[in-house]
Amino acid sequence: MKAIYLTGFMGSGKTSVASALAKELSMPFIDTDEKIVSEIGKEIPDIFEEEGEEAFRSYETAILEKLPEEDVIISTGGGIILKEVNRNLMKQNGMVVYLHCEAEEIVKRLEGDSSRPLLEVKDRSERVAKIFSERLSRYKDAHVEIDTTHRTIEEIVKEIVALIG
Repeated sequence: MKAIYLTGFMGSGKTSVASALAKELSMPFIDTDEKIVSEIGKEIPDIFEEEGEEAFRSYETAILEKLPEEDVIISTGGGIILKEVNRNLMKQNGMVVYLHCEAEEIVKRLEGDSSRPLLEVKDRSERVAKIFSERLSRYKDAHVEIDTTHRTIEEIVKEIVALIG
């Protein structure tokens, strides 16, 4: 089976769904953000602060190029879709599943989460809405879209399994 890439905005459920899907399908699971942290030796907020967002986006591409293309579930960072090269790599090497979640729900899910460099602002709701709308068309550049708003991980995994047959 080709790789399954889970994309979506931060807080949409990518990592949780990928972990559960990997168990359901008895396949390994890779989180691109975790892979970057282990290879670069810095936490993501530190990369953003010390090297900038563009450096982080380059690390995402480098990681994508190294990942296996078969029998693996890959959870991606929320902004990986910003670079066309990343979207193309994922579409060529596997099935891209966009996990959609409404912006209001994302704000609730990320409440109290201080690990998101792009959300370190006073008005998180406004920032989430702005980034979300800027990225939406790129997220939709996927093979499949699944709404995760108000749904359990089990329901989402069941839907993905049904889709991939």
